[in-house]
Amino acid sequence: MNFSLMLNSVGFYQISKLSMIPVVCVMEWILHGKHYSKEVKMAVAVVIVGVGICTVTDVKVNGKGFLCASLAILSTSFQQITIGSLQKKYSIGSFELLSKTAPIQAISLLILGPLIDYFLTGKLLANFNLTFGAFLFILLSCSLAVFCNVSQYLCIGRFSATSFQVLGHMKTLCVLTLGWLLFDVEMTFKNIMGMVLAVVGMLIYSWAVEAEKKAAASKIHLPLVKQQNQQEEETSKLLSNEGKEQSLLKDVEFGVSRG
Repeated sequence: MNFSLMLNSVGFYQISKLSMIPVVCVMEWILHGKHYSKEVKMAVAVVIVGVGICTVTDVKVNGKGFLCASLAILSTSFQQITIGSLQKKYSIGSFELLSKTAPIQAISLLILGPLIDYFLTGKLLANFNLTFGAFLFILLSCSLAVFCNVSQYLCIGRFSATSFQVLGHMKTLCVLTLGWLLFDVEMTFKNIMGMVLAVVGMLIYSWAVEAEKKAAASKIHLPLVKQQNQQEEETSKLLSNEGKEQSLLKDVEFGVSRG
């Protein structure tokens, strides 16, 4: 996604980020057969429209940028879905999974990163002038990336990839708000309306997800209740039959003793 931002306009970059939500939904449906209720779909649409209103401005795209954005969307969506499925499949925690995958990601980035960077920018990494300030900011960026990855694994493991994408757009709203508070960035009526709409969509999404969980729990609970009732009925029938048999035996014994 960073390459997409470098090669495309900010508007197209925001559209690429917004398109990840429906892509994740479609991929979860294809890979895991997951279905979404109408309420969830409506909430996702409201979030996309709201964030799009307050972030998308100019839209300019080129061939390299479009290819990079498409690959980033597909790979990121697949990676987030895989994180959740692996945690559920093997019943492992977020930190354990991160400790296994982080070294592989780091090695692949060290090998492929310079090659991809040269392909996209035409500049070699060895020619970069590494100053103390640049080194300090690289170190700070890496430290923040660790916390970002941990939060990603925790959120996806606890909820889902779709929920992570929806909640992730709260970061965009926070960036806009902090820019207005700290750096005197202009906050237009369009931005405010988009932010309000996005927050409303997130609230609707939270309600819809909870409603889905309750509906799924009730579907599981009702058969169990029916099964318990059937078992109780069978037990009561057996007890009544045993009582009848015992009473018949007593009557027979009483008749024999009188005879």
